[in-house]
Amino acid sequence: MRGSITGAGTFIGGILHTLPFLIPTYHTALVAAVVVVGFELLTLAWLRYRFFETSFFRSFVTVTLGGAAIAAVSALVGSA
Repeated sequence: MRGSITGAGTFIGGILHTLPFLIPTYHTALVAAVVVVGFELLTLAWLRYRFFETSFFRSFVTVTLGGAAIAAVSALVGSA
């Protein structure tokens, strides 16, 4: 059951990142992707708050810093 939940969450998160780039205008797609990522970060922070019993602020900061680290590494790898 845990694996199914994790797999479904990973699929939904991955597909939500990708779908905005089906929009033909790059700028519009980028703005849509930023909005989607912001929504995902808020959702992950809420899930941590709800099920791991941490403060929402701490969860939001942790998730946001993790997202920023992933974005930075992705940008470095993409520019190499």
